[in-house]
Amino acid sequence: MIFREAEGITYILLKSEAEMHGLPYEFPCRMITLNVHSSLEAVGFMARIATELAKHDMGVNPVSGYFHDHLFVPDGRQNDAMNILNEMAKS
Repeated sequence: MIFREAEGITYILLKSEAEMHGLPYEFPCRMITLNVHSSLEAVGFMARIATELAKHDMGVNPVSGYFHDHLFVPDGRQNDAMNILNEMAKS
């Protein structure tokens, strides 16, 4: 993905692609795709997930596509995030 902001452009791409093109990167992460089709107008859905991850000292950068929401969690914490999400799904 590409975000154009007044301060510059942000790319979301594979680390290997950034390295291949000599691009610096700031947040090595793993993408988790939620297998639910949530409305782009849903209120509180992503906030609930972010709050639960924050309780476990984990930040998340969410991106919502039309069909799915995607969570970008710190590299190395993806298993922790999946465990938290699985517990949330059970409750």
